Amino acid sequence: MSSCAIDVNERNNKKLEDLAVPWRFKPLQKYCIKNSNLVDVVEGTTFPEAYIFVENGKISKVEFGSGQPVDVDTNEYQIIDGTGKYVTPGLFDNHVHMASVTGELDLGKLMTMPKTVSLLRVRYTMEASLARGFTTVRDCGGAESYIKAAVNDGSVIGPRMITCGHAISQTGGHGDLRPGNLPASAFESCSCHYGQVGVVADGVGECYRAAREEFRRGADFIKMMAGGGVASPTDKVTNVQFCHDEIRALVDVANTYHTYVTAHAYTAEAIQNCIKLGVRGIEHGNLLDEETAELMAKLGCYLTPTLVTYKIMASDQFGSFLGPVNSQKNAEVLSQGIDALKIAQSKGVKICYGSDLLGPLAGYQTQEFFIRGKVQTAQEVLLSATVTPAEMNGLGDKLGQIKPGFIADLLLMNANPLDDISILDEPETNLFLVMKEGRIY
Repeated sequence: MSSCAIDVNERNNKKLEDLAVPWRFKPLQKYCIKNSNLVDVVEGTTFPEAYIFVENGKISKVEFGSGQPVDVDTNEYQIIDGTGKYVTPGLFDNHVHMASVTGELDLGKLMTMPKTVSLLRVRYTMEASLARGFTTVRDCGGAESYIKAAVNDGSVIGPRMITCGHAISQTGGHGDLRPGNLPASAFESCSCHYGQVGVVADGVGECYRAAREEFRRGADFIKMMAGGGVASPTDKVTNVQFCHDEIRALVDVANTYHTYVTAHAYTAEAIQNCIKLGVRGIEHGNLLDEETAELMAKLGCYLTPTLVTYKIMASDQFGSFLGPVNSQKNAEVLSQGIDALKIAQSKGVKICYGSDLLGPLAGYQTQEFFIRGKVQTAQEVLLSATVTPAEMNGLGDKLGQIKPGFIADLLLMNANPLDDISILDEPETNLFLVMKEGRIY
């Protein structure tokens, strides 16, 4: 019998990088969106005959036709015809929970979904959000840094992510989702397997440790639960949570990382407890009063209302999502949310766009535009979903506007949102193209 030597290198002709990182990004292309209508969010106006040039993932220049076509080298740039269409900056949702994925129509089952299951499904949540035009999101609890890293390296398709890791809650607070009929010890061996939104910390020392742990694991900011909430099982909406020394501890740690704390809070009392101690952001704020709004404006605090989440949870379509107790709490904050938004707007509070929709409810992420359009101008709503959250998160010189040097997050639309903001709630028919960081998705 003849022997046959094996050449270990024979026919090994596949590219090593294709085998090792098959999801890696393809090289960036150069684009020119020609003859479009540029929506200037800051000025609140639209400029026709705009030619927007994109190179290396950024906007390199913007020129205007003034009745004559701009000369574009078609050998250098891929042309996107924007004739009759409108270009806006990519949208920024400042309050999401990307790891709270679809698959359950019951809040209790959603909150106890095994983390392994949610991680397998998270790409559907991410891709759907990007397809609605949200090129950046700030996750306020549940999405850890490895999800953000996966988006950055291309193995998961989704919006750019700003994350806090887990929201920090006191025992029995809004981030403590353990049912009240079981002791804490019942969860010590199994809670790590749930995709929890929050972690529990009590006392100054634990708050220091919890905040530093989130930063160690890649958090960009700290989210704390400063009052009762709709989804939590053992608190009241009117509860004030965390003592002053605990709030101050969280703020002090965030300051050492040169970032900020934002707080879940509904009542004026809970909001003032936070902002007087250096908390920079307030989530929801449905029970805001004029005095508190004035203080927020004076201190330069940001408010992120999330009106759509209460509307959808109260709807007939999701009538089984909340139990009776949680439904009652939802009714408490639903009716006053619009009034709080009016107060904040009238007092000059910096307002960001947020949705805060969990699981299957996230399909209504854009409906916040429709709701806010009832009490805000189209420009005010657009600013809240572009410029203002970018500013809050230290990205005001990179995101939220169509200017040379800014990241090329661009949307091409069939209609002008400055004429009717509700068209942003119709991405299926209105949104023609989504570009994130110079790539067309």
